[in-house]
Amino acid sequence: MMLLTGAAASAAELESSIARGGRLYDNWYKEKKLDRPEAAHAAYPAGGKYPKQSWRCKECHGWDYKGKDGAAAKTDHLVPIKGITGMAGKDPATIAPLFRDKNHGFAPEQLNDKDVQDLALFVSKGQMDTAKFIDPASGKPKGNAAKGEVYFNTLCAGCHGLDGKKVSTGVPLGQASDNPWDMLHKAFNGLPAEAMPALRSLDPSIASDTVAYTQSLPK
Repeated sequence: MMLLTGAAASAAELESSIARGGRLYDNWYKEKKLDRPEAAHAAYPAGGKYPKQSWRCKECHGWDYKGKDGAAAKTDHLVPIKGITGMAGKDPATIAPLFRDKNHGFAPEQLNDKDVQDLALFVSKGQMDTAKFIDPASGKPKGNAAKGEVYFNTLCAGCHGLDGKKVSTGVPLGQASDNPWDMLHKAFNGLPAEAMPALRSLDPSIASDTVAYTQSLPK
């Protein structure tokens, strides 16, 4: 399988591919506008409470990328599966084949070679140390909410509204902010299949501050 070759992989600008990999990690079938697989993923534990979400990478490996050892341990999304933090910094070419192995089992019609390439880039180069931005014990964002208000009002409110309730197809941002790890991931990488900017190429404090501010929005 000829992965990580060609102009896209050799270009100096990889941030857009990494961000797309982050959206695939969030929800690959939504990003690709495909139907969700009907059967639960073969590797998803029988006792898991969310089999319909089991094909999403985040469901087993977590929004903080730490799997059973991260924030999911305090929720009903906990499953006995490790995170992906151990793969950070690894050669993407060694990560890519794992998505086709017997544990992950992604067929080419689900994730094509370009998808696998972007997802491998995200796992290798796109993971953030979420503890820098969110306190693991309390779940409170560490960002500056006052600065975040400025960023939100200029970058986000055009679509989400000043109160975070303008998008009727999702929950209010004030409610979504109860899971700041999810919010931070989406702030960095964008929302699958939506015209939402990815803030990955900007100073990380912008995403962190914005997530902190959303906690003050109405639920």
